[in-house]
Amino acid sequence: MDEEFRSLADRLADEADAAGESAAYRGLLAAEDEEELARVLVERERPLWAREIAAFRLGCGGDRRAFEALVLLLNHRDPERCVSAAHALVCLGDPRTPRAAAALATNTLRTAYALHPVRLLTALRAPESVPALMSTLERLLAPDDPHWRVALACVEGLGQLGDEQARPLLEAALPHPRLGGAARDALGRLGAP
Repeated sequence: MDEEFRSLADRLADEADAAGESAAYRGLLAAEDEEELARVLVERERPLWAREIAAFRLGCGGDRRAFEALVLLLNHRDPERCVSAAHALVCLGDPRTPRAAAALATNTLRTAYALHPVRLLTALRAPESVPALMSTLERLLAPDDPHWRVALACVEGLGQLGDEQARPLLEAALPHPRLGGAARDALGRLGAP
């Protein structure tokens, strides 16, 4: 059991215990049959913790049937679910992932939940990454915007991706009280214009 799987298992144990489903929980953790895990994703009335275990295990194993469930979890209000989903999506390597992460990151109605899609885009280093991070950052540059953590992740991501087209936006972030330091670091990574 790797560290990410152990973290997921520890977190979901309480949910399963509270529902009186400890045996089902242990069964899903130990299941060897991918078909059994895939059935959990489509069976009616399965609890979220069960779907999350199945999607994570299938995704980490490269089974693309987990893709839709993992994208939904990536956009969940619980940050720990988002972290696990992002890890499994990286392992899955599905070519649809960058487009889905970009759609989540740029959705103005879901900005409060965009932190992990932004981080995933940075990790993927896909063609969609820089445009999505720039689009998201551009609308979050107001000093009083409540989603400054998402903006900070965009600035850091753009620095890591090192794309010159982000320079004007990073320069615009310099005076921002919470983004200025990260913007300086990101511009330093880009080097002299």
